[in-house]
Amino acid sequence: MMKKLFIAICMAMLVACGNNESNYQSKDNMNKLELTQEWDKVFPLSENVNHRKVTFDTQYGFTLAADLYEPKDAQAPLAAIAVSGPFGATKEQSSGLYAMRMAERGFVALAFDPSYTGESSGEPRRTASPDINTEDFMAAVDFLSKQENVDANRIGIIGICGWGGIALNAAAADTRIKATVASTMYDMTRVSGNGYFDANDNEGDRYAAREAVSRQRLTDPKAMAGGVIDPLPDEAPQFVKDYYDYYKTPRGYHKRSGNSNDGWRIIGTQAFSNARFLRYTNEIRSAVLVMHGEKAHSRYFGEDAYKYMVEGCPEAGIKPNAHPENKQLLIIPGASHCDLYDGGYTELVGKGQPKNLIPWDTLAEFFGKYLK
Repeated sequence: MMKKLFIAICMAMLVACGNNESNYQSKDNMNKLELTQEWDKVFPLSENVNHRKVTFDTQYGFTLAADLYEPKDAQAPLAAIAVSGPFGATKEQSSGLYAMRMAERGFVALAFDPSYTGESSGEPRRTASPDINTEDFMAAVDFLSKQENVDANRIGIIGICGWGGIALNAAAADTRIKATVASTMYDMTRVSGNGYFDANDNEGDRYAAREAVSRQRLTDPKAMAGGVIDPLPDEAPQFVKDYYDYYKTPRGYHKRSGNSNDGWRIIGTQAFSNARFLRYTNEIRSAVLVMHGEKAHSRYFGEDAYKYMVEGCPEAGIKPNAHPENKQLLIIPGASHCDLYDGGYTELVGKGQPKNLIPWDTLAEFFGKYLK
C-alpha cells in the first residue's frame, strides 16, 4: 500500500506544473497578452529596485511575459541575469524573488514565465518541451542583450528546481551565457525517464509509462494530472509535504501557478522522458555554480550533474571538462529542497522566523566575478 501511495505521489509531482488560463488570450490571438499590472507576487516589492512588466518573443513564435527588476540609481551598463523556475511555478513565486534580490545587488534581472505557462503564450496550455524551454532561456538572453542599460557581454542565468537542468542545457548551447546558477535543481529529463531516485530506470517501466501516455493522447489529450497533491496524506514523504507547504498555503500559493492548482496535462511533458539535458555539459566553458540543500531529496540531481560536468564519463568515452576551475558545487547546511525557493521558515505556512538559507551575497559574488 505504501509503495502504491509513494508511486502515485511521485507521478503527481512529476506533472505538478502548469498554470490556469485566466490571463491568456485565445490561440487565434496568441501573442497578445493580458498582463496583470498590479503587484501580485508572493513577496513584497523591495524599495531598492524598479520594477516593470515586459514581454519578448522566442524563435518558436511564442511571446513570454516577464518582470524586469532594475537597481535604483545604478550606473549603466550593467550585468544582467535571466531567471526561471521552479518547473510549474510562475514568475510571481521563487524566480521573481531571486530576480529582485539580484537587482538589489546591482544586476538587471528578468524573471519570466516559460512558454505555455503563467501569463506567457502557448497552446495547448500546460505543455513542456526540452527544446522550447531551452529556447525560452536563450530568448531571455536576446531580450536582455538589447536593453540600453545592459552590457550584452555580461549576461548570466539562474534556473531553479526543474529549470536548473534546463539552465545547464542552455549554458551548454549558448556561448553568450557567461555564468549559470542551478539552484536546488532537478534534471527533468532524468526523472521523467527514470522516476524519482531512478526507481524506474529499466526498459519495462519506461515502456509501461510510454504505453499509458500514448493511450492518453487518444482518449483525452487535454486531461489534467493535477498539481501538488491535495489533500495531503499523513503518510506522504517529507519532500511532498514541503511542496504542499510552499505551493498550497499562503507562503507561496499563486492563482496562475500550476503547482498550486491543476498542474500539467497528463501528456504535457511526454517529450522529456526520451531526452537528456546534460549530455554536453562537460563542454561548458563558462562559469557554473550548482547549489543544493544538504537535506534536499533532489540533492542527487545536483551532485551528479556537477560530477558529470567536471569529470565527464571516461568509461563511456566522455572527456572531463577542460575548464573545471570555474565550476562550483555549493551544499547549503540544513536546507531542504523548498528552503531554496524562498529561504525557508521555522514554522509551516511561512510563519515563524525566516531561515534565510539562500546565500544571496554568495550568488552576487559569483556573478560579480564572472560577469565582469
